[in-house]
Amino acid sequence: MPVAELFIGAFITVLFEKLASGDLIRLAQSAGIYSELHKWKNTLIQIQAVLVDAGHKHIQQKSVQIWLNNLQHLAYEIDDVLDDLATEAAIRRLKLQESSPTTSNNTRKVLNFIPNKLHDLKYGRKMSSKLDEITIKLHDLIEQKNGLGLNVNVERLNTANRRLEETSLVDESKIVGREDDKEALLRKLLDGESSSSQTQNFKVVSIVGLGGIGKTTLAQLLYNDKRVKVHFELMAWVCVSDDEFDVFNISKSIFQAICGGNQDFANLNLLQEALSKELSNKKFLLVLDDVWNEKYNEWELLQRPFYVGSPGSKVLVTTRKTIVASVMDSVQTYPLQILSHEKALSLFSQHALCEQNFDVERILKLHGEDIVKKCGRLPLALRALGRVFRTKSTYEECEKLLNSEIWDLNHEGEIPTALRLSYHDLPPHLKQIFTYCCLFPKDYMFDKDELVMLWMAEGILYQPNKDESLEDLGGEYFKELVWRSFFQRSTEFKSKYMMHDLIHDLAKNVGGEFFLMSDEKMNVNNMHEVLEKVHHLSFICEKDLTNKRSEAMQRARCLRTFLAMQVTYSYHRFNISNTVLTELTQQLQFLRVFSLANSTVKEVPQSIGSFKHLRYLNFSNTNIRRLPDQVGNLHNLQSLLLSSCDYLSRLPNSITKLINLRHLDNSNTPNLDKMPLGLGELTTLQTLSKVIIGGVGGCRISDLKGLLHLRGQLSIEELHKVKDAVQAKEANLHQKKGICYLKMKWSAVFDDSRNETIEHEVLEGLRPFEKLSRLKIKWYNGTKFPSWVGDPTFNCLTKLRLDGCGSCTCLPTLGQLPALRKLTIKDMDGLKRVGSEFLRASNSCHDVAFPSLKVLRFSNMKEWEEWSTSGCDKVKAFPCVGEISIIRCPKLKDVNIVIHMISLTNVYIEECTSLESYNCSRGIERLTIKCCPCIKSLTFQTMDDLSFKLKNLWIEDCDNMEVIWPLNNLLSSLEDLYISSIPNLRLFPEGCLVNLTQLTIENCDKIESIPNNGYGLCLRELRISDCKNLKSFPHEHLQSLTSLTTMRIFSCPSMDDSFPCGLWPPNLNLLKIGGLKKPISEWGMQYFPTSLVTLGLHGSKNSGVVSFAAKGEEDIMSSASSSSSLLLPSSLTCLYLLDFKELESVSEGLQHLTCLKQLTIYYCPNLRDLPETLLPSLESLIVYACDHPELQKKCSRDGMYWPIISQIRVHYVVRYSNTQTSS
Repeated sequence: MPVAELFIGAFITVLFEKLASGDLIRLAQSAGIYSELHKWKNTLIQIQAVLVDAGHKHIQQKSVQIWLNNLQHLAYEIDDVLDDLATEAAIRRLKLQESSPTTSNNTRKVLNFIPNKLHDLKYGRKMSSKLDEITIKLHDLIEQKNGLGLNVNVERLNTANRRLEETSLVDESKIVGREDDKEALLRKLLDGESSSSQTQNFKVVSIVGLGGIGKTTLAQLLYNDKRVKVHFELMAWVCVSDDEFDVFNISKSIFQAICGGNQDFANLNLLQEALSKELSNKKFLLVLDDVWNEKYNEWELLQRPFYVGSPGSKVLVTTRKTIVASVMDSVQTYPLQILSHEKALSLFSQHALCEQNFDVERILKLHGEDIVKKCGRLPLALRALGRVFRTKSTYEECEKLLNSEIWDLNHEGEIPTALRLSYHDLPPHLKQIFTYCCLFPKDYMFDKDELVMLWMAEGILYQPNKDESLEDLGGEYFKELVWRSFFQRSTEFKSKYMMHDLIHDLAKNVGGEFFLMSDEKMNVNNMHEVLEKVHHLSFICEKDLTNKRSEAMQRARCLRTFLAMQVTYSYHRFNISNTVLTELTQQLQFLRVFSLANSTVKEVPQSIGSFKHLRYLNFSNTNIRRLPDQVGNLHNLQSLLLSSCDYLSRLPNSITKLINLRHLDNSNTPNLDKMPLGLGELTTLQTLSKVIIGGVGGCRISDLKGLLHLRGQLSIEELHKVKDAVQAKEANLHQKKGICYLKMKWSAVFDDSRNETIEHEVLEGLRPFEKLSRLKIKWYNGTKFPSWVGDPTFNCLTKLRLDGCGSCTCLPTLGQLPALRKLTIKDMDGLKRVGSEFLRASNSCHDVAFPSLKVLRFSNMKEWEEWSTSGCDKVKAFPCVGEISIIRCPKLKDVNIVIHMISLTNVYIEECTSLESYNCSRGIERLTIKCCPCIKSLTFQTMDDLSFKLKNLWIEDCDNMEVIWPLNNLLSSLEDLYISSIPNLRLFPEGCLVNLTQLTIENCDKIESIPNNGYGLCLRELRISDCKNLKSFPHEHLQSLTSLTTMRIFSCPSMDDSFPCGLWPPNLNLLKIGGLKKPISEWGMQYFPTSLVTLGLHGSKNSGVVSFAAKGEEDIMSSASSSSSLLLPSSLTCLYLLDFKELESVSEGLQHLTCLKQLTIYYCPNLRDLPETLLPSLESLIVYACDHPELQKKCSRDGMYWPIISQIRVHYVVRYSNTQTSS
């Protein structure tokens, strides 16, 4: 389906608006070119009159489509010329306004008349050749129009958006017809570990089906199901798509989904090692959405870190191809069928009528049934077309939709005809903005504000109501595309949106010759004709924007859009040289949008100032240090994005000339320490992320006065430089209704230059608008807060952070803020007491304090001694608080107030060195206490064990604790118990721990025994280490621990001779053991379960192990003379050998380990050789501090092992001195 018909209708409307501009008309008259522009207008009126007919005929007539394409190309040229004229007129008007204010208006006109008139005539001659060329092309189009038989139609083009009564999305949880599919797949995901392969701890479950059938939606339902979230410890969702199956980027996306953050990895080896560490012994669910890869070796490489997960882990795959499921070793392939006719009709009815069926509109049921049939019962097509159906208000409109000739067109690729019809039904302005999204790669996640800024820059937001801002208008259009199912929310990030891959295919298809999405693999040298027609270009760049590719791109002389974009899942910046950047800025003179975000660019060339049409400039996340003064020449610039530019140190003074600038994003720029004076001139600004006050010629707080349209986030920094409270009040923050998140920062240096009184008056004068939702105050030096902080009229404030306000001696009254949900108080060194004033004012009638607060955090309160509610006995406080943390409050002795927080479930206390006790209330589910040396024992609010909900208990570095909880508390609810570094703990806490799943005991030197407290069936992980006097634990019950998959027991030298005795948990997956009293040769290693895949053996000085037995030599294990030789189980995939002082050889003893992928050997000084024949199958070999000269010689680059070692993906042989022998 072509694109021109969708653009040209709305485009011509915009051209008419520009031709009617008073400034442009005056300039054209002065330059002698007005008559030519008037001809254009008349010609365009003739063309507009036939566009409706052309829009119908282009579907079947190729000649009409070619005519529309040519018309669109010419419309771009006309728009460039008119933009030139409008810019010139605006610049002249600005210069006239800037002339001397002492000169009268009439005098200025006389003085400037002669030179301006000469300049106008010269400018007119310069433009005339271009105008003549366009006039000829318009005449040719009129002639062609007459030959095409296009009819004049009085029907107006639908350029105005039809407002819908209801624009909210149908709840996606109400998916029709997939209940049985969901339950069947749930059974596959939640099946028991016993059915897992002995050599593979994860299964692949594949959902296979047609595009648009609902595979992703079904996977989302499964992913968000409560049963799934409880069952799996780690979960990650990754969109793969049909782009190249990039193992590195997909692995990194998995790592980020699990760990968060944006950690860089030099290569795949390091990335997969880190991923393996995170997945190790965890039951995980990984969703790989939209997989197309049919190469087994790439899948095999991707899955390597998955083997270390706990049994029962799953990889859920969605794909259109059965062969993909086979390649991925899918043991459970689920072919997803199309909906039944009844279910499909119900789904269509939901989206078309907001009803479950057509009972209320029986006359439309036949139409609905026909559309269900035409859509092939595909959910994506039914949703999209249902939204179209809802916009039809008459029976005749529905009939017209059903009989559209688009149903009769031949299919192109896999795009359902119903989706084409949904697109065709869009009004022209929505077609424009939707098609623009074809510049994004598949699975690209975008946010509304980002996209609206791009639409604004391209001039494709039709604005019939001049009172509505472009941003609001774009937001409405965006919502309607969501409503019509063209956009959908991202599963990974709720604030982001994506396009279904079929919708993306549709956008790319209709983009035609005007749009091009290129990547590094595309051979642009053979695309000369294509590039000459392209107006909008995105470049998906992973490594380098080379000179050769840049030269090819410069052939696109009419380019309006240049978007360099990151590869999906990639966080590396791509390289671009200054030479390439300079050439681009010199050649591409018609750009409206220019983005080199996420590149290595360091210097912005001065030629950037010649982009007179530019509206959008993005250098975010680059290495630029400054912008040239020529940026001030970008008269039309609307959006300047500089976020996360770590080296940016200054903005040019000329930036104050950008009178059309609406968005300046300078967030996360740590080295930016000054902003220019005069920002107040930018009265159209809506986004100003950060303002830095002061410095010579720097910005003043009063510059904010005229910025009435600011919205979103505003950070005001260096407020200590404001010495006049009057100026602060002049900033008029209380009038800036659009700001929802306000940050106020002073300086971290508290010296004699700071004045407490002035800072209090300044903060008082900076009172914001009362609908603020988030507030942060940092390094304020006043002794108290002004009255507005805590004022209940701020009834939308949900998050408040007071940070580093060291001179404040009391907290403001915050308890009366009705909507406050999260409160953080940090680094307030002057605060000694928190009392009743914190809850409510003395004259307040409120009987509930902090009615909505859910999270309360205190940290680094060095002088805080007391927390009391004395005087507020009748006040109900903190009714909704569910989480509290108190960190580094060394003088606080009592936190009993938390007992009265009836909704509290999560308590975290750390480094409260004076705290003597903690009384645990019955509703607590998670309790963490670290580094509290004065606490001797936990106490409980009630002795009734049945009323307690405690599931997770973490106690660490509590030196004086002797008993964790009283003997009469059973705590049967406990699931995870972590006890570490409690030197005086003598007794393991007793109780019936029947629900315990994880037990960790570390560095508890005085504990001697661990009783059998009833744990067993649920225990999954057991860790006991560095307990010097531990003599026994109930090892005789190990064989009954069927859920135990991970066990670490080492560095317990006093453990009696009965352990280990060869009785191992039957489903053990990971075992790390050693440093025990009993010789290793007597452990019964031949009885290890076949489920064991990861084994770590810790030797000792007296281990006596010299070598490992080869297969078939099991009998030597029973011989006393052969006790130095050990047999390892053949199921191992990972083996760690640590601190075997006498170990000499592993050359024969590892040959039978055919599944071994990773071998790590640490601190074995007598080791001489490695398993030579096994080495080629290894994926990782690490030998550290094994310094025997013979081994080092074999592993050197000239040694006998080197040809084999060098082929291993990860290989390190490192001396103890940290001198790397080979890597």
